[in-house]
Amino acid sequence: MNEVNHFRKEIAYYMRRLYKRGLTTTSGGNISMKLPNGMILITASQTDKGRMKAADVGMSDMQGRNLSTRLKLSMETGMHIAVYKARPDICAIVHAHPPLATSFAVAHKPINTMLMGESRAVLGDITMAPYQLMGTTALAESVATHLAQAKVVLLANHGVLAVGKDLLQAFDRLEVTEACAKIQLFSQLIGQPQALTADEVLAIDKLIQS
Repeated sequence: MNEVNHFRKEIAYYMRRLYKRGLTTTSGGNISMKLPNGMILITASQTDKGRMKAADVGMSDMQGRNLSTRLKLSMETGMHIAVYKARPDICAIVHAHPPLATSFAVAHKPINTMLMGESRAVLGDITMAPYQLMGTTALAESVATHLAQAKVVLLANHGVLAVGKDLLQAFDRLEVTEACAKIQLFSQLIGQPQALTADEVLAIDKLIQS
């Protein structure tokens, strides 16, 4: 139980960090973690993201049953479960509405991760899931499908979801996605962004895989 409480504190910490970094709003976003026993810790709905604490993190099983009866789990719990089922290699999910990256999702335009070595190395290719109503099975299935080979997915007219082996990696991927979107927008204001060449991208991909 002490270990579970530690993970609850970690989830609350990363949610507060999201909020303080301006990567989500008080009402938006959710974070989850898959435990070794298969249970899922996930942020509750209707909580102050900027002041989230361990007690605001609930638990669900892989069938979506709420094991924290005093809390109302995030409406996107089903989406998190669908992603964990599709990607047994990941143990953490961060979903938020970072303004610049979400602007690309609203415009239905891709974020180009081939503008910098860091973004390519951390993110690979970012996919785009078509719009589906929040909290629905259709959204959960669509996001899980688009994350089959990706680390980050843009949710059209909604936000961003990043996955990782742990909370830090998932958070980092979402943060780098927002930074990449910002650099792409700023470079377009200055002139025509010059992307890495195919050979340069291939060299980065090989380096990461080695």
